[in-house]
Amino acid sequence: MKKTQLPRHPLQAQSEAHRVVIVGTGEQAAIAFEYLTYDSPHEVVAFSADAEHLPQGGYCGLPAVPLDQLARDYPPATHRVFVAVSATRLNRLRRRLFDDVRAAGFGCISYVSSQAFVWPSVPIGANSLVFEDCTIQRGASVGDNVILWSGACVAHSSVIEDDCCLAPHAAVAGFSRVGSGSFLGINCCVADTVSIASDCVVGAGAVVIADTKPRQVYVGNPARATGKDSFEAFGVTGSERAASSQRASS
Repeated sequence: MKKTQLPRHPLQAQSEAHRVVIVGTGEQAAIAFEYLTYDSPHEVVAFSADAEHLPQGGYCGLPAVPLDQLARDYPPATHRVFVAVSATRLNRLRRRLFDDVRAAGFGCISYVSSQAFVWPSVPIGANSLVFEDCTIQRGASVGDNVILWSGACVAHSSVIEDDCCLAPHAAVAGFSRVGSGSFLGINCCVADTVSIASDCVVGAGAVVIADTKPRQVYVGNPARATGKDSFEAFGVTGSERAASSQRASS
């Protein structure tokens, strides 16, 4: 029986090109600019940020416009957005900007590196970024506004909820779940069937073998809670906490 070649994930095989504005003017935005320019059909045409974070003279050789003027200068009918912000304040800054651009009428693209292995049927939400050498196996799913850094692994039938960030080579074994807003540090491991609660921080190299509790910081092998509040550790503001509570209750 002749074997057929596994098709690529739709986000790797996409041919439709969009004119894209990157929201963000830091290192993450510069990285996203390079990947979208050299490894996607999209054309990055500008950057945007809150006025106080807007560099003079543009960014990466392109115009940079205040976020509150973005829809006027680059209409949602003809442009898409990618919010390229790191895990600042436990992913809350990226979530706030993501909500802002969607409220302004923009659609957000997602990017999957051509050098990643992603099972073709895996659902990947809006404004998510999957770097090279990542593996996402069949039955897994990835939510909105997620970052999977180089070499991260999401095994079969596992779920990465919205607003998460997995650092390089973080590994999530099969039938596991990573709750919304969580951050998994470099080289950490989550054992099979384990649930990481929402807003958790798992430290570099930690090995999580049991379910965690929300808003906790875990380190070590086996991982244990430090007693620190993850919101305090990452500097989540009062307004961001309120917005998180509102989303959770809606």
